[in-house]
Amino acid sequence: MKKVILVSFLMMSCITFSQDSKDISVEKSIFGIQVGVVGAWVHNELKLTNQIALRSEIGISVEGLWTKDNGNGVGSGTSLPGLSIEPRWYYNLLKRARKGKRIDGNSANYISLRGSYFNYDGFEAKRDRLNHPVLAFAWGIRRNIGKHFNYETAIGPALGFGNDNRRKVGLTPYVSFKIGYRF
Repeated sequence: MKKVILVSFLMMSCITFSQDSKDISVEKSIFGIQVGVVGAWVHNELKLTNQIALRSEIGISVEGLWTKDNGNGVGSGTSLPGLSIEPRWYYNLLKRARKGKRIDGNSANYISLRGSYFNYDGFEAKRDRLNHPVLAFAWGIRRNIGKHFNYETAIGPALGFGNDNRRKVGLTPYVSFKIGYRF
């Protein structure tokens, strides 16, 4: 009887592990909206492989957080429309699933290469920092809160535009924190 139970247990665990590795994958398509400290975005993620998704996003980045006080206690602000494309490698989906943690909605850690374009026409704010990364290498996490809400955070080095009219490109940090809703 002990041998039958042992063999049954081993067979069930092999079946379970084989299903996990085959069925564990990023979502086929995710569509949602997110709000961050400096803007709002609409995004879509499309599955490329079991661990890689291509994220595209369009949104508005609100400038003014880094501008100097214009005399009334508030920095002057400018809205910059932008587009981003970002392949993401969700590298710990299988590990999270085996531990019984959520992976729906691509809830996992990721590494990405984010390319962004912002419309700078008429942009004349004078700052003494680089901002708006145009190419960022980032490590991030996404976690779900309930069925539809999520949050993301990411950090990494980036190339960004400078502040003068020559639009120099230089190294700048990329930091992101967003709260969103998944449809």
